[in-house]
Amino acid sequence: MSENTVSRRTFMAAAGTTPAVAAAFAAEGTSQLKAQGDTIRIVTTYQFEPHEARQIEQAAPGKKVEIVHCKDRNEFRSRLKEAEVVYGGVNGAELDLAPKLKWIQSGGAGVEFLLNDEKLRNSPVVMTNYARTFAPGISETGMGLLLCLTRGISKYYMPQFYKRRMNPMGTVKSDDHTELVGRTMGIVGLGGIGSAVARRAYCGFDMRIVATDAKPLPKPEYVAELHDPSWFKTMVPIVDVLVAAAPHTRETERMFDEEVFRGMKKTAYFLGLSRGKLFDDMALVKALKEGWIAGAGLDVFPQEPPPSEHPIFDCPNVVMSAHTSGWSPDRQVRLIELFADNVRRYAMGIPLINVVDKQKGY
Repeated sequence: MSENTVSRRTFMAAAGTTPAVAAAFAAEGTSQLKAQGDTIRIVTTYQFEPHEARQIEQAAPGKKVEIVHCKDRNEFRSRLKEAEVVYGGVNGAELDLAPKLKWIQSGGAGVEFLLNDEKLRNSPVVMTNYARTFAPGISETGMGLLLCLTRGISKYYMPQFYKRRMNPMGTVKSDDHTELVGRTMGIVGLGGIGSAVARRAYCGFDMRIVATDAKPLPKPEYVAELHDPSWFKTMVPIVDVLVAAAPHTRETERMFDEEVFRGMKKTAYFLGLSRGKLFDDMALVKALKEGWIAGAGLDVFPQEPPPSEHPIFDCPNVVMSAHTSGWSPDRQVRLIELFADNVRRYAMGIPLINVVDKQKGY
């Protein structure tokens, strides 16, 4: 197997980016870790399926891979003394129980909940995540939510359907149905989710894409403008769709606030796709009820699930899913492929994919 195989093809397909951008994501923050002994011991509370475990165990040339499946957290802690690798997560107190630990493979893309622990954040243990592997499903859901809004499906036609009737809304000239062609989408965070949404919006719907990102990324061909985060407030009033696709950090928490929603076009839509804590939910409700914006499509929310009394449920110009946009059988295949490839890289001393900058939180 060559060095360039999440397989890189799988990784770049999941990222939804050009090869140059995907390669930049893969290379950043890499680590030259290498297994020292003949056996790589992985300790986890996650129960891999037998075929998944075999794929991981067979990934490391010249090494024996042993996966220790723990039935609960107490057993996990008792086995940490043997762990060279952890699949899932540990806290700072548990680090003291793991003197051999070199690498943590997080089970998700967002790791802010782990890195709130200062001891873990400052430890020398390398952490990798599943950034970009969820992007295909999330980007498809994002475009689906947007189409439900722009074509009046959720607001006008699903309510009629439940009442067993179907009548057209508006006229052929009214703005009850709007098109995406030629409109501008602004994306905050051009990582896996943002890149995949951008590519689908540009290639599939002829939209113009502008974006901000904290990393100095090469601009993909399907993005018209790419700027650093200081351009965010300039971008807000010029876009027809504003997409929250950034990681949750101290800098991004509640960045989509009342000022932002007031600054958007009245005909614009907001998509919340990465983390719910990026937006102020009560400011969003106010924006929706008072007509500051045309609507919102949300897969994430600050409190999940939102309580039944939350006023977001009183907004007819909202369509939501339950933080499930990254779910599918296909994503599980990508998860195992990426972890197995990283196990191979660890065994051979090749830089790992998706190394987290623990100080930045992503």
